Amino acid sequence: MWPYWLFYMLPAMLAIGMSRRAPSTVTGLHSTRLDAVWGLFVLFFTLVIGLRVEVGGDWGAYIGYVERIRYYRFLEVFTLGDPGYQLINWLSAKLGWHIWGVNLFCGLVFSLGLAIFSRSLPRPWLAMTAAVPYLITVVAMGYTRQGVALGFAMLGLVALGRRQTAWFVFWVLLGATFHKSAVLLLPIAALASTRNRYITAAWVGIATLIAYFVLLQDEVDTLYQNYVVAEYQSQGALIRTAMNAVPAVLLLVWYRRFPLAQGEAPLWRWFAIISLSLVVVLLATPASTAVDRVALYMLPLQLVVFSHFPEVWGRRSETRAILVLAVVAYYALVHFVWLNFAGHSFAWLPYRNALFE
Repeated sequence: MWPYWLFYMLPAMLAIGMSRRAPSTVTGLHSTRLDAVWGLFVLFFTLVIGLRVEVGGDWGAYIGYVERIRYYRFLEVFTLGDPGYQLINWLSAKLGWHIWGVNLFCGLVFSLGLAIFSRSLPRPWLAMTAAVPYLITVVAMGYTRQGVALGFAMLGLVALGRRQTAWFVFWVLLGATFHKSAVLLLPIAALASTRNRYITAAWVGIATLIAYFVLLQDEVDTLYQNYVVAEYQSQGALIRTAMNAVPAVLLLVWYRRFPLAQGEAPLWRWFAIISLSLVVVLLATPASTAVDRVALYMLPLQLVVFSHFPEVWGRRSETRAILVLAVVAYYALVHFVWLNFAGHSFAWLPYRNALFE
């Protein structure tokens, strides 16, 4: 279990030691450029995620993907569900890289997306610390397809916060080729738009329809039967949606205290509203797995709120230092509880890596 605590303590120590970054006086935005230290962290987590061995509840299923795809012709790959993920499997199988090529690619996309997203925030190392217990450990190491989709989505969210709607749509659609559920993020571009709202809503709506017909239409009935009619249950879904609800409430109640840029403010307000709505939906429906999978895309809200947390509620440097420690302690508790008491955490233990096998 100690490797998971190493993964947590590395960004946590930097979060405690680093002060807040000031945004640009012109745009109000933070630079997302990655320096050498961040480059090393991207490499580190790419290897941690990409070279893991028998870690995650669906490990056997992902081995099956790469073993079956070798018998398909190139063009046949694009007729399968989640064609982006299938293509990476096909290339890895043909090159003889097996599951390692797939997981390294997915780990790189996720780690890069997370790093750039964290760099867009005032306390990037605190955001990275908050990401370790669930985003990195559970999602990136357990839900490979949705993890890489979320990596692309985080790149899109950075673009959307900078009012680059076309790039947001591009990154989300690319993510949807790895896990079709990413399509659900597209309408947020229209909701969060602050200029040319009707034009944005029109072309984003068209992009959403195209994505639906290309990626979802043939599988809607199957998804509905599996997630809604079959009432699939997800252990811990209420806890995870509640974890999104806490920062959602903090943001909505103290909204004016958050120094968000003009393009970011409506985006994260809508994320907060959707996160609270999912709690209500979860309580009203027995199909908790469907709600839980949607809630995964709301996880970046935690990073945004808690990265701002020390400055929003701390007026003095001493108070801000205490609040940083409080956030680190809170997510350490989350990490401890999941590793020791989650129903499926045994599938993540012990952590093994191909470099040391």
